[in-house]
Amino acid sequence: MQRRATLATVTAGAALALLAAGTPAAHTAGRQAAFAPGTLTSQDIATAGTGSPYYRIPALTKTTKGTLIAAYDARPTLADLPGNLGVVMRRSTDDGATWQTQQVVRKDPAPKGYGDPSLLVDRETGRIFVFYAASVNQGFFGSATGNDESDPNVLQADYSYSDDDGLTWKHERITAEIKNPAWAGMFASSGEGVQLRHGKYAGRLIQQYAVRHNGANYAVSAYSDDHGATWKTGTPVGPGGDENKTVELSDGRVMLNNRSAPYRTVAHSTDGGVTYTPFQQDKELPDPANNGSVMRFAPDVPATHPRASWLMFSNTATTDSRSNLTVRLSCDNGQNWPVRKTVEAGSAAYSTLTPLGDGTAPNPRVGLLWERADHRHVTYSSFDLQWLGGVCAPVTVTPPASLPAGRTTEVTVRVVSQNDKDLPSGTVSLGLPPGWSAPAVAVPALEPGQGANMRIPVTVPANATAGTVLTTATYLVRGWQRSHGDGTLTVTAP
Repeated sequence: MQRRATLATVTAGAALALLAAGTPAAHTAGRQAAFAPGTLTSQDIATAGTGSPYYRIPALTKTTKGTLIAAYDARPTLADLPGNLGVVMRRSTDDGATWQTQQVVRKDPAPKGYGDPSLLVDRETGRIFVFYAASVNQGFFGSATGNDESDPNVLQADYSYSDDDGLTWKHERITAEIKNPAWAGMFASSGEGVQLRHGKYAGRLIQQYAVRHNGANYAVSAYSDDHGATWKTGTPVGPGGDENKTVELSDGRVMLNNRSAPYRTVAHSTDGGVTYTPFQQDKELPDPANNGSVMRFAPDVPATHPRASWLMFSNTATTDSRSNLTVRLSCDNGQNWPVRKTVEAGSAAYSTLTPLGDGTAPNPRVGLLWERADHRHVTYSSFDLQWLGGVCAPVTVTPPASLPAGRTTEVTVRVVSQNDKDLPSGTVSLGLPPGWSAPAVAVPALEPGQGANMRIPVTVPANATAGTVLTTATYLVRGWQRSHGDGTLTVTAP
C-alpha cells in the first residue's frame, strides 16, 4: 500500500563469436536511415539553445510496451543544483528512429529545481520510475544533514512515476524513507536503475545514490521489494563513492561500478545490493571521473545461457579528459573487457546504455544516450554486435622485466577463448611507438575454454628513452573480429 502523498500530476504530452565492424553514421536531426547491420546510427535529440539554454545528464530505458524513453535535465545554465532545473523527456516507439516532441516530466518556478534523472522500469507491473534530486536552497555539497522533507536546505530525494507508458507522471518524495539523517547531500545517480530478474531477490528494484557523510562521498543502493510502495537504503560503500551503477551478474551477485579516476572502481553484493565489498580498481576501465554505464546484455536469460555473463559498459575511456567515448563488452561478468569500440573520439561526457531487445538474437542492437560536443547536444545512438566487431577472447600481455634499448626481446601474449564454438587460427600483434618493430604472430585454432601463449619478438630502437611504454595487444580472427589487452613495457639502457 503506497503511504506517501502524491505531490502532483503532470502530462508529458547462439554463437558467442561477434560479427564484423561497420561505419558510423552522421549526426542527423531528422529520421535516421534504416538500421543497417554493422552500423552505428546517431541523432541529436536535444540541442543547447533550442527549448532550453542547456541540456545535460542523459537517462534511457525501454518500457515493457517497447517504448524508448530518454530523460535529461533542461538547465538555465550548465551549473548543477541548486538552480531552476527541470526534468524533460522524449519518447520513441521505433527504437529511436524517430522521437516525439520533448515534454516536461517535472518543472516548477524558481528557486525550485529538479535534476540528474535516472529511469527504472518495473518489468512486472510496467510502472516507469524517474528518480532525481530536488532542491530549493542547496545542492549536493551544501545540503544540510537530516531528512525533513520540508527543509529547503536539504537536498531532497524525489521521483516521478508513470503507469501509462510515460504519457503522464505523478511525483513522490522519499527523503524520509531512504536518507539517514546523519548524511548531508544525497542524489540519484543518473542513467538507469535495475530490477533483479533471478534468484532470491527477483523483482527487487534498485536505484543507486551518491551520499555525503562526514565530508566524504559514498555509494549506496535504494531498493524496493514491493514495486515501489516502500523504499529502503542499504549500507554505503566508500569513501570514494560517486555516481555509480549496478548490474545483476549471472552468478546472482550485484556488481556496483563507480565513477573514479584514474580507473573505475567496483564492488560486489551477495545480498541484493544491501551490503557491498570494499571498492577495488578495475584497471581495464580508465576513467577521468565521469559518469558511465554498465548493463547486462541479456538480462532475462538463465545462468546456463551462453550470453548470461555478457556485460556492456560505456564511458569516456581516458584518464584526463572527457573524450573518447567507448563501449566495451565483457563475456565473463566483468572480469575482463576484451572488446572495445570508439563511438566518439572527440568531446563527450555522460553516457547511458540500455538493451533494445532480449539480447539473444543473432545481431541485437543496443541503445546509447550521451552528451556530445562540450554538452551542446544530447545524442541518441544505437549499434549492433556486427558494428562492435569483437570476439569473446581475453588477451593478456606479460612482458619481461625489461626491454633493453637497441635489442630484440620477446613479450608473451596469452589469448583465451570464451566462445561456445571453436575459433579458427588467427594472429596477435602489438601496438608500439614509432621506430619500434614487432611482427604479427600466429594464434592457433582454439576450442571453447582453450588458451594459447604467443611470444612476440619486440625490437626497441637504440635511441629509445628509458622508462615505461604502454602497449595494446590485438587478437584478430576470421579477418574482422578483434579483442584487446593492454600492458606496460619497461625500457632500459642497453
